[in-house]
Amino acid sequence: MATLGRWSLNVLRKPVISTCSRRTIVTVKNSNKFRVVSTICACAVGGGLAYYITKRAMKMNAVHAFKPKKREEDTLVRAVKLTSRERRFIKFASVEFDGQLYMTPQDFLESVVEQEPRRKHNPGAVARLKRRVLNDKDLESIRDVTPSLKQGTSQMFRTLRDKGIISYTEYLFLLSILTKPQSGFRIAFNMFDTDGNERVDKNEFLVMEKIFSHAWKGKRGLTAVEDKKPHPIHEDYVDDEQGLQRRHVVDTTLIVHFFGKKGRDELRYEGFKKFMENLQVEVLELEFHEFSKGHDTISEVDFARILLRYTYLDTDEYDMYLDRLLNRIRDEKGITFEEFRVFCQFLNNLEDFTIAMRMYTLADHPISKEEFHRAVKICTGTSLSKHIVHTVFQLFDEDGDGQLSYREFIAIMKDRQHRGFKSYAKNEGWEAFKTCVKQEMKSPM
Repeated sequence: MATLGRWSLNVLRKPVISTCSRRTIVTVKNSNKFRVVSTICACAVGGGLAYYITKRAMKMNAVHAFKPKKREEDTLVRAVKLTSRERRFIKFASVEFDGQLYMTPQDFLESVVEQEPRRKHNPGAVARLKRRVLNDKDLESIRDVTPSLKQGTSQMFRTLRDKGIISYTEYLFLLSILTKPQSGFRIAFNMFDTDGNERVDKNEFLVMEKIFSHAWKGKRGLTAVEDKKPHPIHEDYVDDEQGLQRRHVVDTTLIVHFFGKKGRDELRYEGFKKFMENLQVEVLELEFHEFSKGHDTISEVDFARILLRYTYLDTDEYDMYLDRLLNRIRDEKGITFEEFRVFCQFLNNLEDFTIAMRMYTLADHPISKEEFHRAVKICTGTSLSKHIVHTVFQLFDEDGDGQLSYREFIAIMKDRQHRGFKSYAKNEGWEAFKTCVKQEMKSPM
């Protein structure tokens, strides 16, 4: 613009050279000619100014066009404050109803054995690109295909696939089941049996949702006021930002499975215990079959891969363990599912095993195969096969002297046991569950 202005002034000031005579200089004195030149310059200046203003307006519009991206960035910033379990639930949840996110049974299985959802999604996003929105008819269909507690099997989740819904608090409950030893089944049942009558009804089970809402309010500095007057339980719920809870009651797959389609059945300990056992076996079968490829056994190296897959080892350390096992295992016999199941059952008793080891080795000395085998027997009541004990020692015996540094073994196995979610409760029972949920709400990772 400055150049254009200077050019127009020069046009006005400079003398005009006549075409009739190159030597005669004629100045612009005619007022009509002056007005013509002025008009031309004014149009040029005005046109340039209009072009400049238009370009500025376009740039301003371009900035407004990127506002959705800013909102997306704000969403991701908020997502950073979510706990690891919340982020994982949101990532794998593939359906929603009335604004609340739900996992399908297939989503849950994927979330505990896969790093990423198998369905197509944006790897860089916190959540799926698109979720299936359910309606009342879909929920009715889910209720119809959900088996009763008596019909439960160790293949229920795989059979239902996407014909079911699991809420976030139920997801936390199912995760806790996977790491429960047999001795912890009773504690888990008593957690829901608030009146101590050896039976759990639908309202007692839904108290999990109430704990979540109290933790949500506590995280935001809101006071949870207890209303002692009778009122629908969903009035205690919250509408959180991420869709993990809504102020409604939806009959999820677990609720229908435990309490029937009308919600009037009661859950007793034997049925509850059977459900927990079935779920543990189903997840272990899923992991085992991933590596067995239809065979009855998995290789010793594949067994090691399963043990190390949820650990925090770096690539070099991970490769070191596998190379050590490859160099020491000369004749592959394979690991059966029963051997694998019993070993994983032992891992759920890791805390008891740690205590037993401290009694064996007060000075933190390494332990032998015989001591290891006996300690497992004491903790679980079952015996590990000699072959699987030998495989474990070949994997974790650093210098090959037949002695195991149990501290290193326990540290790595705890990562495996908790499947990448480090959360060690100091107490048990009802208080432990409330502490777990509240801790998940408070501690961003």
